[in-house]
Amino acid sequence: MNARVDRFAPRSDADLLRLVQQQPLAWVVSGSGDNFRATLLPILAETDGEGRIERLVGHFARSNDQFKLLMQDPKAVMLVLGTNGYISPSWMQDKTQAPTWNYASAQFFVDVDFFEEPPAIEEHLRELVGTMEGQTTRESTSAEWKVDDMGARYASLSRGVIGFRAKVNKVRAKFKLGQDERDDVFADIMTGLRDGGGSGELQEWMREFNPGRG
Repeated sequence: MNARVDRFAPRSDADLLRLVQQQPLAWVVSGSGDNFRATLLPILAETDGEGRIERLVGHFARSNDQFKLLMQDPKAVMLVLGTNGYISPSWMQDKTQAPTWNYASAQFFVDVDFFEEPPAIEEHLRELVGTMEGQTTRESTSAEWKVDDMGARYASLSRGVIGFRAKVNKVRAKFKLGQDERDDVFADIMTGLRDGGGSGELQEWMREFNPGRG
């Protein structure tokens, strides 16, 4: 018997990489009981030769005790929520449809390893800033901000962070983008998103995951 195909699975490793690149703010969740912690952090993805996410890279503030707990137990889950939006039955000709929410998301099960050498921290911060500034100013007239613009203040601030590389051991991802909808319902959703000022990014993902529809 053939295994059931997961209609909400990513189509390829490229979908996961794109998800992280478009939404690089992740929850880092670890521990349990009194040691449970969850922190929102910007991350960068490192890939292997085949384009598969191998590590997620970021940094903690040294004032955040989660990094000390992760040094004792390095296991964590990193949660990424990408494009998403509410889907209203008011858009549909078939009013028996139920409300739902479409989204792209991933859970990365990782082992966290830390680095704190000043040259490594500087390399990481420059890469992170360069990536984020490039995304922010791509369609802006503003010039990219650079680490060097901080001047002498950089040295003191950089000492207040510790970097990490989180090795990805397992991924659970769900790209719920209308794949289970009837053609007429899918068309109504796309019209509703367009006319209601819904996320253009969500519409783009939905079109890509539903080739030949709307």
